[in-house]
Amino acid sequence: MPESEEEGMAEEVRILIVDDHKLFAEVIRSTLEAIGMTVVDVATNGFQALETFRRERPDLVLLDLGLPDSHGLAIGQTIIEESPDTKVIAVTASTDPRAVSEALRLGFAGFVTKDTPVSQFVSSIRAVLDGQVVVPRQMARHIGGARSKEEEQAALLAQQLTPREMEVLQLLAKGASSSQMAKELTLSMNTVRTHVQSVLNKLGAHSRLEAAAFAVRYGIVKVQSDRSVGRSEWSSGDGPGEGRAGG
Repeated sequence: MPESEEEGMAEEVRILIVDDHKLFAEVIRSTLEAIGMTVVDVATNGFQALETFRRERPDLVLLDLGLPDSHGLAIGQTIIEESPDTKVIAVTASTDPRAVSEALRLGFAGFVTKDTPVSQFVSSIRAVLDGQVVVPRQMARHIGGARSKEEEQAALLAQQLTPREMEVLQLLAKGASSSQMAKELTLSMNTVRTHVQSVLNKLGAHSRLEAAAFAVRYGIVKVQSDRSVGRSEWSSGDGPGEGRAGG
């Protein structure tokens, strides 16, 4: 088998699309299936979304926030609580930074607007599957905002991190695996895992993804978008990264 075909199979994931705009959903479905990803179903409302999610247990859910019977944020929260390993990307026409902040707070792995070019849409999905958190370029700079009491508390938590833990966070935020961090920082795998767990403990996070979302919401890290693919890269203000604990 040619190498390109093998790589396509290796990237195959199971995806649930939740959107009441059938034409949009079918375009996305065709695009994803054409590159070797499996779309398990298309749900058009919140009830169908949860029913299909519980039956199929997909790897990733593309979730429209403007569903006819419920708010997508509530559906996403339920999915994340029931299956922390399932990644959820909010897909919406809205450009309200508050919606982005709330989605990140709830543990969403990404936020993509419906006017995103198809190639960038696919790149965003791959970035999320690689362990990154993705937000729209035009909205990233608005996420921090004025510092509230909660943001002050978040900053205090970040100040507990050691310089080495900050280095680990920088790599976590870029979706680096434990082995990649070990190579970059010239540390053993066990030492990297210890640092990662320490970061999660200090931030009160249960996963790398949760730590990343927390950090973005409260302005502990700043998000910058890669021009070529629309992926998120996070530069340090004071803080965190993402994924699952232990690498």
